[in-house]
Amino acid sequence: MSLINTEVQPFRAQAFHNGKFIEVTDASLKGKWSVIIFMPAAFTFNCPTEVEDAADHYADFQKAGAEVYIVTTDTHFSHKVWHETSPAVGKAKFPLVGDPTHQLTRAFDVHIDEEGLALRGTFVINPEGVIKTVEIHSNEIARDVKETLRKLKAAQFTASHPGQVCPAKWQEGAKTLTPSLDLVGKI
Repeated sequence: MSLINTEVQPFRAQAFHNGKFIEVTDASLKGKWSVIIFMPAAFTFNCPTEVEDAADHYADFQKAGAEVYIVTTDTHFSHKVWHETSPAVGKAKFPLVGDPTHQLTRAFDVHIDEEGLALRGTFVINPEGVIKTVEIHSNEIARDVKETLRKLKAAQFTASHPGQVCPAKWQEGAKTLTPSLDLVGKI
């Protein structure tokens, strides 16, 4: 079953955020847009490049009214050390969430049982806690967070403009479509 348009399951997790340990729960996601980015583990090869990419675009996510959460199967203690020792990860101003019990990786269907790690999964969640986009792929392929930002803005646009859809490669400010019988076979 797809997770699209389902509500995030209740959870509690610990995170390292701006020099402190904090609790992140499903309630933390309510009231604003959220982007959850799953990575296999801290101290790997590709993961720091993705954290840095998200950090480099974090102001854009904040401007769009969204919080970013990076989740790995490590503890929040590991994330503290990762943040302090990796120049790329050290740029992160968003929560680095630990999931050592695999509650989140299982709930978001990105858990690799044989390895105890997560697949690279990206989820855009609306302010009601409902999953609007899902992207999951193999761990050897890192993501481009600009595409996640584009999907966030498309989800925000369609939420505030019912009846409109965003066509392929839609960018903020571009023309959208109003689905109708008149468009069938003409695009």
